[in-house]
Amino acid sequence: MKQIRNLTQLFSSPKCWTPFRCLQVRLFCNSTGSVVSAREKRGRSDHFKTRITSGPGFHDFIRELPGHETTSTLYKEVEYQHEYLSADLELGNARKVYFETYGCQMNVNDTDIAWSILQRSGYQRTGHLREADVVLLVTCSIREKAEQTIWNRLQELTAMKNKRRRSPTPMKIGILGCMAERLKKELLEREKLVDVLAGPDAYRDLPRLLAVAEGGQQASNVLLSLEETYADIMPVHHSPRGRSAFVSIMRGCDNMCTYCIVPFTRGRERSRPASSILEEVRILSDQALKEVTLLGQNVNSYRDTSDETFCGAIPTRLSRGFKTVYRPKLGGMRFSELLDRVSQVDPDMRIRFTSPHPKDFPDEVLHLIAERENICKQIHLPAQSGSSQVLKAMRRGYTRETYLELVQNIRNVIQGVSLSSDFISGFCGETEDDHRQTLSLIREVGYNIGFLFAYSMRKKTHAFHNLQDDVPVDVKQRRLAECIAVFRREAARVNAALVGSTQLVMVEGESKRSAKELCGRTDGNMKVIFPREDVAVHPADSKAAAINVGDYVLVKITSASSQSLRGQALCHRHPLIQSALPSSHSYEHLPRHP
Repeated sequence: MKQIRNLTQLFSSPKCWTPFRCLQVRLFCNSTGSVVSAREKRGRSDHFKTRITSGPGFHDFIRELPGHETTSTLYKEVEYQHEYLSADLELGNARKVYFETYGCQMNVNDTDIAWSILQRSGYQRTGHLREADVVLLVTCSIREKAEQTIWNRLQELTAMKNKRRRSPTPMKIGILGCMAERLKKELLEREKLVDVLAGPDAYRDLPRLLAVAEGGQQASNVLLSLEETYADIMPVHHSPRGRSAFVSIMRGCDNMCTYCIVPFTRGRERSRPASSILEEVRILSDQALKEVTLLGQNVNSYRDTSDETFCGAIPTRLSRGFKTVYRPKLGGMRFSELLDRVSQVDPDMRIRFTSPHPKDFPDEVLHLIAERENICKQIHLPAQSGSSQVLKAMRRGYTRETYLELVQNIRNVIQGVSLSSDFISGFCGETEDDHRQTLSLIREVGYNIGFLFAYSMRKKTHAFHNLQDDVPVDVKQRRLAECIAVFRREAARVNAALVGSTQLVMVEGESKRSAKELCGRTDGNMKVIFPREDVAVHPADSKAAAINVGDYVLVKITSASSQSLRGQALCHRHPLIQSALPSSHSYEHLPRHP
C-alpha cells in the first residue's frame, strides 16, 4: 500500500501544469509582429509535429516532492519554454482567410466576430476563394437542407484542397458554428473533410486551432459556455447592406421548443452587458451607419444581470396569457430598458431586432416601439402553427387564441405595424385539421413577410427522443406548398394597401436586376425598388442631388407584389420626419378571404 501511495503522489498533476486546451499566455516570444521566414516556419512546424505526436512527457506529470529541488526548474521550463505552441505559430503571418456564411443573421455576426479575432492575430481577409490559405464555413444546423448544403460544399472544397496539397501553402478548411457542435464526430472522424472545428462559443480559440492544423493535425473546440458573449470583441462589420450592421445582444436559448436544435448547438441564454452593446452602437453611429439590428436567438428575453442597479427580485414580465417551461427569472435589465437606451444613442439611426419569441412582448416593449421614432414599426412574431394542439406538442407556451390576442394588442398599440412570421408544416402528429387551422391563421393575421419550411427532425431535440416524425414527406411538401400559396396571396393583399402611400426608405444599393434602379427598405422592412435618378434635397427645394447608399428618401408607392414594392423617389428626407407620414396601412378596411 505504501508503494501505491507513493506512486499516486508521484503522478499527481503539478499546479503549474496548464491543460493543453487552455494555453493562451505567451510570455517568451521575441518575434511578435515580425515576419517569419518560410524555412523558420517549416522548422518550427516540424518541431511542433514532433511535440504534438509524442505528447507530454513523464516529467510533466510529476508533482514537486520534498527534497527534489530540480523539479521547480523543470516546471518553469514546462510552463514557459516548452509549450506546444509558441506565439509566432499562433500568428497568421499574413495568411489569407476566406469566409462563407450560411443561415441566420447570428451567423453573419459570428463571422464578424471570428474575423475580428483572426485579424488581431495577423491574418488577412480575401473575397476570392482561389487566394485563400484558410477557408472557414460559418454553418447552420436548424434544418437538414441547410446541413446538406454544407456537406456538398465541403466535397467541392476538398477537391480544391487536394489539388493544392503539394503547394507551399496547402489549404486548410474549417467549420464554425452550429454544425461544428452538432456533427463533430462525423466531420472529424468519419468524413475527414475538415482541419478545424470551432463551436459558437470557441471563436477566441481560432488562432490556436489554426496553428494546430498548420502543424498537420485536426483541431477541435466545440465546448459550450454559460458565460461567453464576446462582449469585449468589437466585430469587424462587413454588411452586405451598406450602411447597416448586426449587433449581438444575447446568445443561446432556454425555451426548449421540442423541434429546435438551438439550445443544444448554441447553449443556455446569457446576455451581453448593456455597456458593451451601447459602446458598439456608438462606434457604429460614429462610422455613419444608418441602421442597427439587435440580434439574439431569443432577442427580447434579454436580461443583463451585470448592473447592480437592476439586480432586484422582480420577475420577468411576459405577454399576457403566455408561459414558459422554466421558472420566472428574477432581476436584471430587461429588453425594454436596453431598447430605450440603444434608440437614444443616435435618433437618426434606425433600430430593428430579431429574432424574438411572442412570449416576451409585455406592454412596455410595445409602447416604447410606438413612441420612439427610430425604432422600426415592424415585429417578427413566429407562430410556427395555427393549431393549439400542435403548439402544445411544440412546447411553444401559448394557444392559437392567445397568439391572436397578442396580435390584436400589438396593432392597437403600434399603428401601421408590419408583421412577419415563421411556420413549420408537417410537425409530428399534425393532422389535416391542424393544417387547415394554420392556413386560417395566416389569412386572419395578414403578414407582410414569412419564412415557411417543412419539418425536419433534428437529433438531440425533445421531439427526436419523445415524438414520432409521422407525417410523410410528400404530405409535408404539399402542406408547405399550400401554406406558401396562401401566405403570398395574403401578403400581396396587405402590400397592395400601400399603393398610393408615401414611404420613408433607407437606400441599400443597386437593384439586383438593373443598375438603373435602386432598392431600399421601409420602416416595415418591405423592399422597395425605384428608378435611380436625382431628386430634390427638400420637398420644396428645386435643387436636386444624387441618391446614395444610406440616404433616406421619400418614395411614393406605385405598385406592389407579395414580396416587394415599386415606387418613385420624391425627395431626400430626414429620418425623423417619419412621424409626419401617413400610417402605412389599416387592416380594418381590407377584405378577408374565406
